[in-house]
Amino acid sequence: MIADEGAAREYCARYLDAEGLSRLDRLTTMLAAENRQQNLVADATIAAVWQRHYADSLQLLQHAPEGEGVWLDLGTGAGFPGLPVALAQPRRVVVLVESRKRRVEWLAQSVEALGLANVRIVGTRLERADTVAAQVISARAFAPLTRLLPLATRFSSADTTWLLPKGRSAVQELAEQSAAVQQMFHVEHSVTDAGAGILVGRGVPAT
Repeated sequence: MIADEGAAREYCARYLDAEGLSRLDRLTTMLAAENRQQNLVADATIAAVWQRHYADSLQLLQHAPEGEGVWLDLGTGAGFPGLPVALAQPRRVVVLVESRKRRVEWLAQSVEALGLANVRIVGTRLERADTVAAQVISARAFAPLTRLLPLATRFSSADTTWLLPKGRSAVQELAEQSAAVQQMFHVEHSVTDAGAGILVGRGVPAT
């Protein structure tokens, strides 16, 4: 379990080289400044950004398939997990879907500053986004499963991996789903929060 910022940075170094870590340092400065202008993340998490946002994002890679298929990050907000994932996997196209205009502007600034040529930003509601075949679909605090799965199913195939950080509600939320959804997903423990879980699934949900 990652207990502090030093351990979180060491964890991130498993997935990023020195240049990647430096880019996250740059993102930290930008995030702190922008957070004074708009509420991108909870203020209290800025001091623990490596644990609460960077390591929390990069831990999804241990459950992701190999390959260079599209990673679709729904309701990406401030860019998590999408931005750290894009840094760690530069050969993979990462599509960030975000409907709020000011956050879309922030994402565009971040992508440019970090030099992320593999990132595409879709600045619209998910319902209006063009369908893309995703190898991985992630969504961090975007919507409950009962709403998320019907919205996102059209982006999935039998080979799609779903990575859905659900905090401390993961087990309960999965238990409230249909038998088919419960069979499709399982819960993995978070490495950044002992009480949090990640719903990991594969395939096309039966919605």
